[in-house]
Amino acid sequence: MLALWSLSFILLCVWRFSYAQYEHLGYFPGYQDPAQDLYTAPELSKDVPRIQLRLAGEKRKHNEGRVEVFYEGEWGTVCDDDFTIHAAHVVCRELGYFEAVSWAPSSKYGKGEGRIWFDNVHCKGTEKSLAQCESNGIGVSDCKHTEDVGVVCSDKRIPGFKFVNTLTNNVNSLNIQVEDVRIRPILSSYRKRIPVTEGYVEVKDGGKWKQICDDDWTYMNSRVICGMFGFPGDKRYNTRVYKMFARRRKPTFWDYSINCTGNEAHLSSCKLGHTLAIKANSTCEQGTPVVISCVPGRAFAPTPMAGYRKAFRQEQPLVRLRGGAVFGEGRVEVLKNGEWGTICDDNWNLMAATVVCRELGFGSAKEALSGGQLGQGMGPVHMNEVQCSGFEKSVTECPFNMDKDSEGCSHEEDAGVRCNVPAMGFQQRLRLSGGRNPFEGRVEVLMERNGSLVWGTVCGEGWGTMEAMVVCRQLGLGFASHAFQETWNWPGAVNADSVVMSGVRCAGTEMSLSHCLNHGEYLSCPRGGGRFAAGVSCSETAPDLVLNPQVVEQTTYLEDRPMFMLQCAYEENCLGSTSSSTPANSYRRLLRFSSQIHNNGQSDFRPKASRETWVWHDCHRHYHSMEVFTHYDLLSNNGTKVAEGHKASFCLEDSECDEGIEKRYECANFGEQGITVGCWDTYRHDIDCQWVDITDVKPGDYIFQIVINPNYEVAESDYTNNIVKCRCRYDGHRIWMYNCHIGGSFSAEAEDTFPGLINNQVTHR
Repeated sequence: MLALWSLSFILLCVWRFSYAQYEHLGYFPGYQDPAQDLYTAPELSKDVPRIQLRLAGEKRKHNEGRVEVFYEGEWGTVCDDDFTIHAAHVVCRELGYFEAVSWAPSSKYGKGEGRIWFDNVHCKGTEKSLAQCESNGIGVSDCKHTEDVGVVCSDKRIPGFKFVNTLTNNVNSLNIQVEDVRIRPILSSYRKRIPVTEGYVEVKDGGKWKQICDDDWTYMNSRVICGMFGFPGDKRYNTRVYKMFARRRKPTFWDYSINCTGNEAHLSSCKLGHTLAIKANSTCEQGTPVVISCVPGRAFAPTPMAGYRKAFRQEQPLVRLRGGAVFGEGRVEVLKNGEWGTICDDNWNLMAATVVCRELGFGSAKEALSGGQLGQGMGPVHMNEVQCSGFEKSVTECPFNMDKDSEGCSHEEDAGVRCNVPAMGFQQRLRLSGGRNPFEGRVEVLMERNGSLVWGTVCGEGWGTMEAMVVCRQLGLGFASHAFQETWNWPGAVNADSVVMSGVRCAGTEMSLSHCLNHGEYLSCPRGGGRFAAGVSCSETAPDLVLNPQVVEQTTYLEDRPMFMLQCAYEENCLGSTSSSTPANSYRRLLRFSSQIHNNGQSDFRPKASRETWVWHDCHRHYHSMEVFTHYDLLSNNGTKVAEGHKASFCLEDSECDEGIEKRYECANFGEQGITVGCWDTYRHDIDCQWVDITDVKPGDYIFQIVINPNYEVAESDYTNNIVKCRCRYDGHRIWMYNCHIGGSFSAEAEDTFPGLINNQVTHR
C-alpha cells in the first residue's frame, strides 16, 4: 500500500511539472486529467442549417475578432442589429471557448466580405449553434458590412472540446479547433531542460495526444508553434535521430495537416489542411511526426531548473517595454533621434505587437493593447498608424504615417503588448497561504532541504516592496500593493512554518524569488518564521509617479534666507551640516525650485502609512504621511555628492488634474492624502524644504538629481522614471539649470554625458 501511495505521489509531481509548460495558455487544469469526462458534440436536429464559425479581421487577441459564418460554400458575416451578450456566448461556445467576455458592433474588427448571413439575431444563450437562434432567416438582411459584429471570447477553452467538421468538402477553409497543444521532449537531453524547446508537436484531440504528420509541414507552421510557446524563432534539428525514434515507437497521428500563414498568435487560428492518408499501421505515408526546435530569447536560455540563476535584463537598444506587471508585457517605447517615445494605438494590431515581442526575445503577441492600458508614457509620440507585415525584425522597420507622427495622438493612446513567454515553471515553486483571497497571504517557497523538496516560509526581516514585487510577478498576480514583515493574521500551512529562505534582497528585475540575493543554506532569522514570516498583497494595477523636468528647469533660482527664518527647516534637517553653527542673523543660500509630480499609472498613489500613524508637525501645522518622499542631490561631474536635501510628504494631494478627472485628495482638515491617476501634486518653490542648501558649495558645473519615492515605500509600475537629472552651473551669484530630463528618457550615449550616475535605473537601498 505504501509503495502504491509513493508511486501515486511521484506521478502527481510529474504531472504538475509537465503542466507548467501549458499553464500560461489559460487552459483548465482538467486538460491534463486523463479521468476527465470527454466533450461530446451537440446533436442538432435536421432542420437546423449546418454552419461553421471563425473569428477574423483586425484582431488584437487570438480569441477575438469579427464573427464569420461559412454556409453553402461561402464565408459571410453577422449584423450587429439586436445582437447581445447571449448571442456572443453562443458564438464563443460553438468555437470551443468557455464563454464570451464582450461583443463589439459597427465593424470594430474591420468590414467583412460576401453575404451577411444573419441579421436581427435573438439568442437565449443556451443554443448549441448560432443557427438555432431566432433571426430574419439565414441570408435575409438589410445591413451593410459597416455593421459587422465581433466578439471577445474567454482565454479558457471548453475542456475536451473537439472540432467537428460538418462540411467535409470545405475542410481547407476551416479554423482548427483542438483541446490543447504541446511540445513533448523526446530525446533525453531535452527532457530535463526548462523551458522545453524541442520535441514532437502534439495536439490533444478526443482526449488523446496525437502527433502531426510532417508531410505538409512548413516553416510558417513552426514559426507559429514556437511563437505561441514564447520563442522568437526556430532552428534546424537532427532529423536522423527522430526518424530512428519514430521507427522504434509507433506514433498516433492526427487526421489533418495544418496551414499557417506565420502571423497567427496560436495554432487554433491557423487553417486546416487536407485530410491525411493514414495507413493501417498509423504512420503517415511519406514522413514522420513533426518535430520542432525553438530558439529561446536570451533571458530564457534553457538550463536545468536547479541551476537557473539568470535575472531578466532587456538588452534591446531600439525598443523597450515599460509599466507591465509581468515579463513580456508593457507599454511599447521606441528610440528615435536619441530620445525614447511611445507609439500611438491607431491601427495597432497583433501583427505589429508580434514584431515587438519577437525582437525583444519573446514569442508572438497574445494581445495588442491600446488606450494607454499599461500607463501613459512621457516624451514624444514617435510613431502613428503603424502597419507591419509581421515579419520585420524590428517595429522601427514597419511603415507608419510619416506626416503625423503624433498629430491627434496623446499619451492616452499609447500602445502596449502582452507577449507569449516560455513556461519556466516558477509558479510551482511559490505560493501565498492563509490570505482572504488569492492576491494576498504569507509567502511560502518550495526549497530543497536534506535531499528533498519542502515548503517553508521566508524570513520577514528586511522584507520590502521590491521583494514583494518579485513574488507578485512570479505568481502572475500583478504588482505588490504591500509588503509585510509579520503575518499574524495569515497562519498559512502548519507544516510550512519553518524558515527556508532568509536575507532576501531583490533588484526588482528578477523572474523568480530564488534569483534574488539570499543567505542560501546558511539561514539567519532571529525571530523565526510562522507569524514573523514575510507576506504580500498583490494588485493588478499600480501607480506610476513621474516628475515634470521642464517645471524644475523653469522655476530654479537662488535665495539667501536668514537663519532666524529657517527654524522649522532646521528642526526637520532640511539644511546643510554647518547650519548648526550658523548665527541667527547670518544667511543660508538655498537652491529653490518647484516640482510637479504626475501620476501616470493605473491606480492612485497612496502613502504606505495608514492614516492613524501619520505624524503631526506642529511647526508646519500639517501631517506628514511619508517620512521621505523625494531626495534632492547636487553632485559633482564624477558623481560625488556635494549637497543634499529631502522632502517629507508634507501633504500628498491633487493640485490639478487632466480634463474630465475630479480631484479626490485634499490635505485640509486631516483629509485623505494621495495622487489620483491623471492628476499631479505641485510642491511650489516657496514652501519649506523645497530646496537644496548650497551655502558651502563652490562655484562650478554640477549635476542636479531628484529621486521620487526613493525608499520604494510605495509600489509603482515603473521605477525607472522616478529620477530627474539636470545640468547645473553655479557662478557664485546666479544658477542655471539646463538639459533637465527624466532618467532613461535619452539614449545611452546621451546619458553618458552625466558621468557617475547609474543609467535608466534607480539604485536600491
